Amino acid sequence: MCTTCGCSDGADPRVTDLDTGVVAPLTTGAQDHSPEHGHSHEHGHAHEHGHSHEHGHAHTHDHAHGHSHEHDHAHTHDHAAPPVKADPTPRTLRLEQEVLAKNNQLAERNRGWFEGRRILALNLTSSPGAGKTTLLERTIRDLGADVPISVIEGDQETVRDAERIRAAGSRAVQINTGSGCHLDAEMLARGLKTLDPPSGSLVMIENVGNLVCPALFDLGEHAKVVIASVTEGEDKPLKYPHMFRAAELLILNKIDLLPHLEFDVGRFLTYARQVNPQLSILQVSATRGDGLDAWYSWLRARREMAA
Repeated sequence: MCTTCGCSDGADPRVTDLDTGVVAPLTTGAQDHSPEHGHSHEHGHAHEHGHSHEHGHAHTHDHAHGHSHEHDHAHTHDHAAPPVKADPTPRTLRLEQEVLAKNNQLAERNRGWFEGRRILALNLTSSPGAGKTTLLERTIRDLGADVPISVIEGDQETVRDAERIRAAGSRAVQINTGSGCHLDAEMLARGLKTLDPPSGSLVMIENVGNLVCPALFDLGEHAKVVIASVTEGEDKPLKYPHMFRAAELLILNKIDLLPHLEFDVGRFLTYARQVNPQLSILQVSATRGDGLDAWYSWLRARREMAA
């Protein structure tokens, strides 16, 4: 159970390989959480002992005493066990801390896996409809010939977005979370086994459309990129500060629609920097192409850092 939002671990999550069509359940609690192991642990010997331990003698003791011990007084103890102090931490908070601690441990394994293969991994987050998939399609078409890009898609249901990514020219794996509202580090590790991205490549993780829980769950990525749209409210950074605070880059998308909307870009940027003064911000139109050169430059610079 995710105590942050109430989504269930028993939500029947699954991963779909778009190339093969194979659908596999994503069971939680497995012992092997690492994306890939190139060896197996087998032991070809048995431990046997050809001797037995027997004792041929017996010990008998006849303790007889010709006197009795009588006491004319009783022993009474009035010591009470000290009361057990109750944990003052609310149970819900303890559960949340345990869930996040386990996730963070698995995220560190993912991070090491990425670093060992010089793979840049980005966690793309947004509200539903902000344009994450459209931005990915455009990025794949524009950069795919120079930069190997593969994608892990996160949605509650359907493989529609993964099919769009594959049609754009990139390998894609779909993770369906069922009733879950976010990807976690264990889901990503299982997805990476199926995706098998090449060394030195770029892995884009399109998280479930949600600005709440994805902010709290580290996947082992190098950076979170939050995508907002001018069709949303200007006060989004103030309403969802954890997400904007956790992100390294903010992309304001659909600026081609500004002439048709009452959206104050200056106010939005002020709110965003009020929440996170270190936040880098780009303004783009994924459909028309405005600002995408700056996005591609950011990607190339970030990829060089991961190499």
